[in-house]
Amino acid sequence: MRTLILLTLLAALMVTAFCYESHESMESHEFVNPFINRRNANDFMRPQPRRNLIVQERIRERNKTPQERQREICEDYNPCERYAMRHGYSAAYKRYFGQGAS
Repeated sequence: MRTLILLTLLAALMVTAFCYESHESMESHEFVNPFINRRNANDFMRPQPRRNLIVQERIRERNKTPQERQREICEDYNPCERYAMRHGYSAAYKRYFGQGAS
């Protein structure tokens, strides 16, 4: 009988110890639903107004890097483009148009 009382007391103590909700375990329950719907998840992907896109595209065209300009020049000249396929655009530009940075 004494063993039965001790086992019951031990079981009650274990249930109390393992089922106790501390402050740390409650942090995960702060959000009722951790998931959001698709529309709200993709809010940052909404397109900008059309007028703003045209302005940004024009700014991007004005601010091209020298490598991009060289690549475009090389793409317009067929032998340079073929050489670039094998050796790279910088080597092709140097071969056909010299060292000048334009």
